[in-house]
Amino acid sequence: MRALLSLILLPLLVAPALADPDLAKGEQSFRKCMACHAVGPGAKPKVGPPLNGIVDAKWGQFPGFAYSDDIKAGGEAGKVWDEATLDAYLLNPKAVVPQGRMVFFGIKPAAERADLIAYLRQFAADGSRK
Repeated sequence: MRALLSLILLPLLVAPALADPDLAKGEQSFRKCMACHAVGPGAKPKVGPPLNGIVDAKWGQFPGFAYSDDIKAGGEAGKVWDEATLDAYLLNPKAVVPQGRMVFFGIKPAAERADLIAYLRQFAADGSRK
C-alpha cells in the first residue's frame, strides 16, 4: 500500500519543480533578497555579495567580499553554486553552510526556488543579461 501511495503522490510532489521556471515570478521572489543582495549592471556589495554570475560559480567568487569561513573553505574545496546546491541553500541556508552569516529562513515552495534560480541564471558575472 505504501509503495502504491508513493507512486500516486510522487508526481504531484515533483511536478512543480519540473515545470518551466517563470522569470517574472523569480524576479518577484528576488525582492526577498534585495535588502542584502543586488544583481544587474553596477551591482555592488550590500550586507551580502552581488549575485551576478552566481549560478555555476565557485563559492566565494566575488573579489574582496568578506565571506564566512565556511564559504571560503567551500570555494577552496572547489564547490560551486550549481542549481542543486542553490536549491538546497535557498530551502535552508544553514543546512548547506552551517556557519554562514546569511540570516534567512529559506524559501519552502520548490517552484518558487526554481523560479528564483532561473532569474539569477540570466545574469552574467558582469551584470549583463545572458
